[in-house]
Amino acid sequence: MDTWDCDAIDLCGPGCIEFCANGTGEFAIIAVNGGMDCRPEQHGGRDGVGFSWEGHDEGDLASGRGWAVVTDERVLCGYLYFHLGDESGFRAVPFGSAAPEEQH
Repeated sequence: MDTWDCDAIDLCGPGCIEFCANGTGEFAIIAVNGGMDCRPEQHGGRDGVGFSWEGHDEGDLASGRGWAVVTDERVLCGYLYFHLGDESGFRAVPFGSAAPEEQH
């Protein structure tokens, strides 16, 4: 992620994001976890997904939005926004497909 280093991202477990076929998803970074409502949309001329999310940040309610696309290199790239707070670009690869330091 652009804003936080690997140690921060993996603070409470491996940072991850998962999209489900039914239009939902989940993510976990640092001490934040969220459930996502996903919709198809385009970013930079690529088919992708936009999502709103709500969850918890260190036990406090949190929400926001984001988007993601898969690049030609099969890397998931996108942006995560916290409502009235931080934002960060991210890159993600499937677990086990790269060294841990390359997954953030």
